[in-house]
Amino acid sequence: MSDDAIRARLLALRAELEAVATSTRDQGGTVELDQGAVGRLSRMDALQQQAMAQAQEQRTRLRLDQIHSALLRLDAGDYGTCARCGEEIAEGRLAARPEAPFCLECAAGR
Repeated sequence: MSDDAIRARLLALRAELEAVATSTRDQGGTVELDQGAVGRLSRMDALQQQAMAQAQEQRTRLRLDQIHSALLRLDAGDYGTCARCGEEIAEGRLAARPEAPFCLECAAGR
């Protein structure tokens, strides 16, 4: 795959994740403590939803950081090389996770 195609794929993935981050940011807000309007179980459900949204936002931020790093590696000519062992990352892994900084063996050993 050409550098331009890789860059386009990474930028498209970044735009998609930024849209997800925007939508989940609203769901991770503070849960109001209004026992009169919301029952105890409903509040527990709202807190669980909030925690799940916050975890999703954290995963999304991590992937956005990895995409940024992948774009920097692409500019430096190091894209597709494992950041730990220096070996080439398998094309199948890059097809599934184009932002992957590690080969499968190093990622499993982390």
